[in-house]
Amino acid sequence: MLRASTSRQPLREAWTEECLFRECSIVLGFAIETSTSAAYDSHLNSYITFCQLHHRPIDPTPDTLSYYVIWLAHHIEPRSVDNYLSGIANRLKMLFPDVRNARRSPLVSQTLQGCKRRLSKPVKQKLPLGVDDLARIAERIVQQREPDYDNKLFQAMLLTRFRSLQHLGESTWSDSHKLQSYKKVALRHTFSSNTESFRYCLPYQKNDSLSTGSQIIVFVDPNHLIDPVSHVMRYLAAHNSLFLHHPALWVTSTGVVPMCAWFLRCLHDLGGTEFSGHLLRVGGTTALAACGMALELI
Repeated sequence: MLRASTSRQPLREAWTEECLFRECSIVLGFAIETSTSAAYDSHLNSYITFCQLHHRPIDPTPDTLSYYVIWLAHHIEPRSVDNYLSGIANRLKMLFPDVRNARRSPLVSQTLQGCKRRLSKPVKQKLPLGVDDLARIAERIVQQREPDYDNKLFQAMLLTRFRSLQHLGESTWSDSHKLQSYKKVALRHTFSSNTESFRYCLPYQKNDSLSTGSQIIVFVDPNHLIDPVSHVMRYLAAHNSLFLHHPALWVTSTGVVPMCAWFLRCLHDLGGTEFSGHLLRVGGTTALAACGMALELI
């Protein structure tokens, strides 16, 4: 028989059913990051489209999922089909509790493996930026008599991302308006510097479940041409003259947070179309390894 504890509990008000339902809905919305949720919705729409085209029930049985895998693998890279199955399982688990078992069934797993072997294409990857590429971009900007505000911003962001190994989405806004959020924007008041380094707070990351943010610390580089500290300070001088009271750290000449498309356009104009913004992290990692830094610290 369960007996009540003798400890006294603080007095708390009872919530209404509507209040409990509302709060539950809100916290469930925080369970998955916005961009991941949008991707899962797209994956579910793809599955529903398949079922409608082939007059099959929505119930995600192993047979239906295996047919879906074969169909989808003929339209996209089979290595990406696994992500689609994860999104479908996430969105249908409330209606079909056995969807994860069906997704992990031998029939679906072997079907996906067969599609990868039969239909996959070689991986094509753009070149990562190296230190020499950064110097070449800097020289092109120097050739301009007086680099404009956006060039100063781009060079400051480029060198900061390269040295701190940030993803593209951690320093820019998404091109999709519904995925833009100020909770991901680095703020000007968190920035501080000295002669050896600068730091600021990256307020949100996709894998930051506690939403505590991360401290980004970047140190001076002996090569003045690609020294992130001097270039960031030069950008901030221009930032303070134009947008002294703007809360964001990175701001374009139009007064908005730079978007992914803006950064890539600047990168391709100054560095060439053979580079990708996502590979700055790869280039920065390679540079650290070449300098002798221990792999477990990178």
